[in-house]
Amino acid sequence: MVNQETTAPAASFTHEDFAALLDKYDYHFNPGDIVAGTVFSLEPRGALIDIGAKTAAYIPIQEMSINRIDNPEEVLQSNETREFFILTEENEDGQLTLSIRRIEYMRAWERVRQLQTEDATVRSEVFATNRGGALVRIEGLRGFIPGSHISTRTAKDDLVGEILPLKFLEVDEERNRLVLSHRRALVERKMNKLEVGEVVIGAVRGIKPYGAFIDIGGVSGLLHISEISHDHIETPHSVFKVNDEIKVMIIDLDAERGRISLSTKQLEPEPGDMVRNPQVVFDQAEEMAAKYREQMAAQQQASDNLVEEQIPSEEELPSAVV
Repeated sequence: MVNQETTAPAASFTHEDFAALLDKYDYHFNPGDIVAGTVFSLEPRGALIDIGAKTAAYIPIQEMSINRIDNPEEVLQSNETREFFILTEENEDGQLTLSIRRIEYMRAWERVRQLQTEDATVRSEVFATNRGGALVRIEGLRGFIPGSHISTRTAKDDLVGEILPLKFLEVDEERNRLVLSHRRALVERKMNKLEVGEVVIGAVRGIKPYGAFIDIGGVSGLLHISEISHDHIETPHSVFKVNDEIKVMIIDLDAERGRISLSTKQLEPEPGDMVRNPQVVFDQAEEMAAKYREQMAAQQQASDNLVEEQIPSEEELPSAVV
């Protein structure tokens, strides 16, 4: 008996079978995922990216960078592999839309939050101004400096192109709000060189019912009406006028709030001198400031001694209960 070798008929592998096989092993891509992709083809207004899907994904030019670009080749190169953000679900042709800009935004906000936590000072160029203030870019994000937080003698319309030191006031990714302060950065820089009890020369830049604002080296300090003189004063206008050059003493530095508090009252040789004869106050300012510092040092020493007296010695501590 002869064994006959039989051969099974060849199975036909259709296009539908191939598609089903692809579906079986295909990765599921969802909007919001970050995936690796390779630049497959550069086009005038976008690029095709191979991310392992059935159809090459597409990234439009406006999604290639957080900054404006005119040509995809400014950002991408053929066969380059990098990360992409999946922006939308597949369209009717099975194609996904990608973004690099979203990744840059996410990382920019993360970096800005870190800088705010560190209370860092950043520098940025003003690229536009409006009625409310000035616009800058921080880590590629658009930031706003309110007019009240711009401390410069340069006219606001002439600020474009100026590079300013800035501190963070508000970082809110959900509301897309990045607010900065030039004034706070200047005050902090100035504060690092100032001391409580120091006499400085300043110019009166504004007068309000509650006090006068004094420019001291590019930053503004408040001379409150209660710190002008030991005598009662109805209004600061009775003592100062705008652009007066005066001597004042620093009585408080609040770096966190960006405030400098000033006094001429503490410089009066006799109560009321600031009202009757301001020049006497200015002539003896350094001498009176030295006395003020001595008084403050004595008060601090007395306070320290009181604290030490309240701390029990080892002999006064109760014995441990066994």
